[in-house]
Amino acid sequence: MLLKSEGDVSIAGDVEAALREISLATPDLVLLDLVMPGRSGLDLLAELAERGVRAPVIVLTATNTVNAAVEAMKRGAADFVTKPFELEALRIKVRDRLEKRDLLEEVERLRDEVEDRQQFAGMIGRSDSMRTIFRTVERIAKAEATVLVTGESGTGKELVARAIHDHSPRADGPFVAVNCGAIPRELIESELFGHEKGAFTGATDRRTGRFETADGGTLFLDEIGELDAATQVKLLRVLQERTFERVGASRSISVDVRIVTATNRDLVEEVANGNFREDLYYRVAVVPVALPPLRERREDVRLLAQSFVSRIGPSKQLTPAALGSLEGYSWPGNVRELENAIEYGIALCEGNTIDQADLPISIGRSGQAEALREQWRQGERSFEETVTRFETDILRESLESHRWNQTQTASALGLTRRVLKLKMDKLDIEAPESPPKSGS
Repeated sequence: MLLKSEGDVSIAGDVEAALREISLATPDLVLLDLVMPGRSGLDLLAELAERGVRAPVIVLTATNTVNAAVEAMKRGAADFVTKPFELEALRIKVRDRLEKRDLLEEVERLRDEVEDRQQFAGMIGRSDSMRTIFRTVERIAKAEATVLVTGESGTGKELVARAIHDHSPRADGPFVAVNCGAIPRELIESELFGHEKGAFTGATDRRTGRFETADGGTLFLDEIGELDAATQVKLLRVLQERTFERVGASRSISVDVRIVTATNRDLVEEVANGNFREDLYYRVAVVPVALPPLRERREDVRLLAQSFVSRIGPSKQLTPAALGSLEGYSWPGNVRELENAIEYGIALCEGNTIDQADLPISIGRSGQAEALREQWRQGERSFEETVTRFETDILRESLESHRWNQTQTASALGLTRRVLKLKMDKLDIEAPESPPKSGS
């Protein structure tokens, strides 16, 4: 009667009846009397723990059994109430426990959601560094501050810029991307700010620049470190005053644009060397976002590779050896190089599997050791086979690099020539009939 306004209430007179009720529906909260016919409330508490019932338990106990209530708390009860008790006080305690349980469940759900999230706005990764990027982008997207995205070529700087735009209040406005390094210096000013008819030779019509096009949205200036000194001055003025003039015009134009920039250069070093204006650097780097290279988040390689396969060749799949090669490679070209390698493998593979031999040669060789390790993990090779293959690959590679000169190879490997020859015989490694001569 007391709690019917709080929700559905089930009543049980002993431990067995309570367990039957719990098997039908998991409760949100349990009010437990310690003294019951047959087994005690402490027995039920143990059963709840064994069955994984996580509902908070409030123990009801008489004054002379408070010690038993304390013991119940040690065994996992959330709280206890001594009899006799005020009805309203019990109702408040029940509400409080239910609210706390709801809050804890929501926190746990959000934590799981963040931990399980492996993709955000086109960016993919389960590594700690990428999860940090996901959270950072979500936070800064809501602001209007200018963002500088740094990272090596191929790390996904434009994806970050698009994510910032798509999760910002400007998402319904235009997203305009400009690669400053791909536009000739004599045309960059016209490209950014536009020009009037007759402003220069070849200007037969008025042209709207990228700043005007991006009005109300986001302008992404990629490779901003490539801008020349004159354009840097003009860009600084736009960032300060939010106005500019088209080339050949005298009337100022006002725009409402959020600026996101990116570079693969070290702009601090460029400032020190006099190649980039210090005042412009502080204007564009209000909020810096540094993207890690792929070699520093190798745990994301498999996830990225499988994502690219699903998108480019949905009917294909990577073998463990191929995955091992991909994970063992250093990826100087980062995510873009990985995507190209997957496209290459899909184009060359026969059937529905992409094997190590289908990958570009540099990747297959570099990731050979990891590929062997992956095959062993998957049970495709025994331990002895893996060790033998690994030793064979090392010896063969060293022999090839020394043009099959056994004396030089043995010296490089720290072996005697006799031991090297014994290993070659054991592993069936034979020199080619006409090994390549030096300089050939």
